Amino acid sequence: MISKSQIIDAIQQVNQSARSDWLDIFDISALRRYLDHLQLTLEPRGRGSIWIRQGDTPAVVTREPIP
Repeated sequence: MISKSQIIDAIQQVNQSARSDWLDIFDISALRRYLDHLQLTLEPRGRGSIWIRQGDTPAVVTREPIP
């Protein structure tokens, strides 16, 4: 099984702006989903390039400013 630190290292190879301390707050399953998504972005776009959003995450997210 891949460790959390190995997943974080793999994420940072693709997304060099992702800081270790920020990634460390997420659990392994969330990091794994993010890494899977990042790896798909490296593939050429086209009919064979498909990413399916997990059902536990909303398609659209909005934020309201704090007064």
